[in-house]
Amino acid sequence: MTPVIQAVFWMTGTLLSFTLMAVAVREISGEIHSFQIMLFRSLGALVILLPIAVMAGRHVWRTTRIGTQFGRNLVHFVAQLGWITGIGLLPLAEVFAIEFTTPIWATILAVLFLGERLNRGRIIALLFGFTGILVILRPGLTVIEPGAFAVLGAAVGFAITLTLTKFLTRTDSPLTILLYMSVIQLPLGLILVAFEWTTPTLLQLFWLMVIGFVGLSAHYCTARALSLADQTIVVPMDFMRLPLIVLVGFALYSESAELLVLAGAGLIFAGNYYSIFRENRRKKETD
Repeated sequence: MTPVIQAVFWMTGTLLSFTLMAVAVREISGEIHSFQIMLFRSLGALVILLPIAVMAGRHVWRTTRIGTQFGRNLVHFVAQLGWITGIGLLPLAEVFAIEFTTPIWATILAVLFLGERLNRGRIIALLFGFTGILVILRPGLTVIEPGAFAVLGAAVGFAITLTLTKFLTRTDSPLTILLYMSVIQLPLGLILVAFEWTTPTLLQLFWLMVIGFVGLSAHYCTARALSLADQTIVVPMDFMRLPLIVLVGFALYSESAELLVLAGAGLIFAGNYYSIFRENRRKKETD
């Protein structure tokens, strides 16, 4: 089996993971508080990661950037809360479309804080991305839903998380980063559920366990796919989350995606893909 075919299989896992997470959150939205969802997400990830960490040895806990670990996870925790809030308030397709703006904010942050330079590809990605945001949200023409602000804030938070993750990978392993994500975010969830707790039914507990598992599997499957194939192959597959969630939203919740939402998402994707294509071509020319 070729590496590209293997990457396709891993990205299929990513698509299913993100879709299942959205469905699981929607199923318990309004019944189980977001704080509680975040608690179980961290708990589920830690249950899976701890046996791996024990086998790997104590060195996986070593980090020279504990402050950055805390900062990254505080931002990620708040961003996840925004995403969960949006899932309960917006059509699933709109949530995913707005979430695709994350690379735009990550590019801006990389230029401002990591010393990366703007080139033609990145400038086009930014222009297409901001145009896509305007097409989706249509400020001035319609009232922007609070859920849209929540997801847009989440996208900015995810971009900050990506930027800090890129900084951490210079010294820390991916397993170390994932472990600190769980052990830092778990106490945050415990503190917050003290103010808002609902004893889950068996069905709600099932969905909470699904969230904990797929929250980790989505990141793992994406990482494996990227290790096997170029971004120019992986990114289009990741974008398939949108048509998949449109079908799921229609089948389960009778939601229909607005044409402008799909058009805006298409613009965002086109800009991102062009930027990645140029980056890959430039690297091949310099190799």
